[in-house]
Amino acid sequence: MEQKKIDRINELAHLAKERELTAEEVAERQTLRAEYIAAFRANLTAQLENTVIVDKDGNRIKPKRTPKS
Repeated sequence: MEQKKIDRINELAHLAKERELTAEEVAERQTLRAEYIAAFRANLTAQLENTVIVDKDGNRIKPKRTPKS
């Protein structure tokens, strides 16, 4: 996610503390938050897919993915 969008999320958060957000601002905030969460999940998934566990014998084991509940 671009830093510009993250800055806008923070700007909207500060505005929400000072005053009531307009309907357009609320919609923009929801859209940006959803995009941020999707990017966060994608990055975390990529990191976990490249994670290995080394057992006591030095074997590299890739953890199996569990189904979503």
